[in-house]
Amino acid sequence: MKKSKAKKSRSRKTVKDVLKIYGFGIFLFVVIIAVAYQFVQPAPPRVLTIATASAEGAYYSFAGEYKELLAKEKIDLKVVKTSGSVENIQLLQAGEVDVAFVQGGVGKAEDFPDLVGLASLYLEPLVIFVRRGIEIETFADFAGKRIAIGKEGSGTRQIVQQLLDDNKLDTQDALEIVPLDGEEGAKALLAGDIDALFMVIRADADIVHELFLDNGVELVSLARAEAYSRLHKYLSHIVLVEGVLDMARNVPAKDYHLIAPAATLVATTHIHPALVDLLMQVITKVHDKASVLTVDQHYPSPENLDFPLSTEAQRFFKHGPPFLQRYLPFWAASLIDRLKFMILPLIALLIPLMKVLPPTYRWRIRSRIYRWYDELHDLDMQLKNDENIATLTEAITVVNAMEQEVREIEVPLSYSEELYNLRVHIDLLRSQFIRALEAQHKL
Repeated sequence: MKKSKAKKSRSRKTVKDVLKIYGFGIFLFVVIIAVAYQFVQPAPPRVLTIATASAEGAYYSFAGEYKELLAKEKIDLKVVKTSGSVENIQLLQAGEVDVAFVQGGVGKAEDFPDLVGLASLYLEPLVIFVRRGIEIETFADFAGKRIAIGKEGSGTRQIVQQLLDDNKLDTQDALEIVPLDGEEGAKALLAGDIDALFMVIRADADIVHELFLDNGVELVSLARAEAYSRLHKYLSHIVLVEGVLDMARNVPAKDYHLIAPAATLVATTHIHPALVDLLMQVITKVHDKASVLTVDQHYPSPENLDFPLSTEAQRFFKHGPPFLQRYLPFWAASLIDRLKFMILPLIALLIPLMKVLPPTYRWRIRSRIYRWYDELHDLDMQLKNDENIATLTEAITVVNAMEQEVREIEVPLSYSEELYNLRVHIDLLRSQFIRALEAQHKL
């Protein structure tokens, strides 16, 4: 029982010694963590909101693919249906969504300083179908016609309006504009209710294929497509080549010259950087596919953007995904990346502490032993030239008391050797005093 109590006492003493010596280091460590944590970015939110367009459009379909991929990384993508790109920009500017699909040419960077571009995703040609028999060589030929150019807030409407302005066409030219698009516009065109239907849409969309197969309508080839692409940098001149949509039926039956803005992904400047990195990986998986419109162009791309490219997207296009996200789950990579501002100063602190604190601890423990050597040395020097019975007797009493006090010293087992060496030296000096005292008694 006594042995067990002694062990417990020695263990408590050791822990107390460690806390005394390392206490300042621990305190400094905690202070550094607290200060460094102020510079740690907050964790990325688990919910992301994206604005698309109508549920029948390609934007909404792509958002569904994004949602599935992001769900694997425990990110919930909320999809907001809208009237189109104009409304999407307004939602972004108001902070009601984090990212949005925006048709190229709809917004200007100077008007929306809080928006950044992430990537252009693919080209969306402007297709113009007219009732067969209507001859269209230039935009001036649309004068007096009833045309559908998309609903208010749609990107199609804004681009077509720009082209009409280029050609100095407005409602004063008896030009009637109808707010229809997509399937509603196609039905109106086939029913003869409108003369022309303008759509910014994927060239391989089902509705485009169906209109090509209908003998009552035909696609307009823009003879001045190259001119439009030079006037407006967000437009590209493309050629829809013969047979590319359906080789068996030879759709289209000839080459068509078209203009095409790019479908882009735009975000607010407040979006968490880690989510941008993750989004870039997602859109690459979804849009890194061949297109019937592009041969040499690769998508997603940093080109054809109306807004400045975000810093994270720029880094992605140059170097690919962040190093940690290549090998770790998103949450783990994000955590380590956020804590790097803490890890670096902690390493800078730990290296000197690891060098200073252990020697300090050793000095602290050994000082309990070595301080007795001062007393032994002083006692030895005092009796060197003053050896008489009284002084020797008193010295032996002092040494005996010293030995008793030394017995009470508690040190870790690793320092027991120094403690027992001290007791040996005490006994050695006492033996010298006893021999000297015996010699004095014989005199």
